[in-house]
Amino acid sequence: MKDITLLLGGARSGKSTFAEKIALSRKGKVTYFATADCRDGEMKKRIELHRARRPKEWALWEGEPSDLPRAAAGASGLILLDCLTMWLTRLFLSCPEAEGEDENAWAAREKEIDSLVRSLCESVSDDSSLIIVSNEVGFGLVPPYLMGRRFRDLQGRMNQLCAGYSKNVALIVAGCPLWVKGGFELPDDLS
Repeated sequence: MKDITLLLGGARSGKSTFAEKIALSRKGKVTYFATADCRDGEMKKRIELHRARRPKEWALWEGEPSDLPRAAAGASGLILLDCLTMWLTRLFLSCPEAEGEDENAWAAREKEIDSLVRSLCESVSDDSSLIIVSNEVGFGLVPPYLMGRRFRDLQGRMNQLCAGYSKNVALIVAGCPLWVKGGFELPDDLS
């Protein structure tokens, strides 16, 4: 099984911080794949907070969403993808089919997104590892509108897909990992 760790959690659960601790515990090159799209002041502040926490020596990838699997295939060492939800949001919002009633068009777009996620997970080589940070969206209310339900369902399916490829899966609650598949301990100085 490929060296993939999936970290799921709710908003502000500590999943990104935990992912960064894992990256700090490993030796070698780290490439941080930043997937957020800065559209407002609040998101700008969140991005700045993440930047300030990251070590300066970590490589950074900030590209087009459809280019991510190809970029991951070319990376070596540890890849930290933060986060799958923001990546899917950018892919999702580029789909006019997402809010339309044409089920066939939406199904075709879903298939493309599924293929991108599979390509990402399959791109992990024997000399690299991947940490995926993602939101667990299944604990909330069912969105009252079609586009919201489609996104929630897509996010849930992509989380399941990534979990299937992963050696380790944790649900992060209040900064603490609840290992649901595999698992490992962090060094005491990073716990």
